[in-house]
Amino acid sequence: MDDYRRVADAVAAEIAAGRLRPGDRLPPQRRFARDRGVAPSTAARVYRELARRGLTVGEVGRGTFVRATGHPSAAPALSQPPAQPVNLELNYPVVPEQAALLAEGLEGLLRADVLDAALRPVGATGTARSRTAAARLLARADWRPDPDRVLFTGNGRQAISAAVAALVPPGGRLGAEELTYPVLKSLAGRLGVTVVPLAMDEAGVRPESLADAHRTAPLHAVYLQPALHNPLSLTMPPGRRTELVVALRRLDVPVIEDAIWAFLYDDVPPLAALAPERTVVVDSLSKRLAPGLTVGFAVVPDALAPAVEAAVRSGGWSPSGYALEAATRWQSAGTVDALVRAKRREVEHRQSLVRHDLSGFALRTDPRSCFCWWDLPPAWRADLFVAAAARHGIALTPASAFTADPHRAPHAVRLGLASPPREVLTRALRTLAGLARSGPDAHLPA
Repeated sequence: MDDYRRVADAVAAEIAAGRLRPGDRLPPQRRFARDRGVAPSTAARVYRELARRGLTVGEVGRGTFVRATGHPSAAPALSQPPAQPVNLELNYPVVPEQAALLAEGLEGLLRADVLDAALRPVGATGTARSRTAAARLLARADWRPDPDRVLFTGNGRQAISAAVAALVPPGGRLGAEELTYPVLKSLAGRLGVTVVPLAMDEAGVRPESLADAHRTAPLHAVYLQPALHNPLSLTMPPGRRTELVVALRRLDVPVIEDAIWAFLYDDVPPLAALAPERTVVVDSLSKRLAPGLTVGFAVVPDALAPAVEAAVRSGGWSPSGYALEAATRWQSAGTVDALVRAKRREVEHRQSLVRHDLSGFALRTDPRSCFCWWDLPPAWRADLFVAAAARHGIALTPASAFTADPHRAPHAVRLGLASPPREVLTRALRTLAGLARSGPDAHLPA
């Protein structure tokens, strides 16, 4: 067996036996090499192997620590419902009147002739009726998309995948906020695309970071969330949007604008209103309505439409005809608008719970947001806090799930506020507040 694997096995055994506990810091690599009687190069390989096994986590400027949890899941964060009873990880807004409103809109689909047509295959362009309905659904502020520029996919993730596949070749570079939608990293990896982190401030991506990244090696496209950014809840002010568009035009880089959460903050226009020739707007029905019946949307400029449509076909990401017909009926009947209004009211209630139960902590959110970014107290590391919450039956998402640069994860967690009932959310928030105040020593396994 290679020396580095033998030494890594020995350290793993110490972790399993509890001689190295969650949160313990490993010595610097040179001291580790001296203590274990191995070469410094072997020590470096041991540390990489321990991280690969999910036993340790390295933090820039702080060192290498034993993880609070064992092997991380092979599935990307937020891709599957967690096993914990209180789910603050996945984030689907639900309101009590939802099922009744959706059922009313489906009554017409029970006719045999209508159902027969809805169950036939449909392509990315859908139908003229569905494109018109989608354009009304996606309209925001003074922006009204051209129905002929709307394409459909099975869900929002597929719309993102098609846009990335169309704009970024395998081996290419995709700029993204330094904290970004976790699934983007997984999608990019499967497409052979490198995600390049773009520095942010309180207004969003800094235009100079875009130029710096492009100077290092050309960016083929940029992925941004200008409205209710996930996980920070930031919404770019008009001045920053204008600055970014100027930079994108100067560098001749297209942008994929993720508008999944913008329905909760629809009084600001998308980047597509400023740069329609280079912006692909991607959106989804699931957050507005329900996760079980999905449709994805992409509003695509003329010059990019053939490539995106081809990506939808080749990826097998075409929409379900039944889902598309249902979505069209719900939009035409006013069901979508009614549910969006109800979900906005519900978000306001849940944000009031956060302000009350997590008062005094360092939170970043927005009164219209379904999530909350929590910069943890200094004593806590994110993985330890997530593990402590899990022992109380609460599933959270650590900052590392969102970082485009895996070596620069802040000590923070994201709380999804939308899924549990209000009373369950209240209990969970109060439990988390108690954990944060008591510190990690009281919650490490014995």
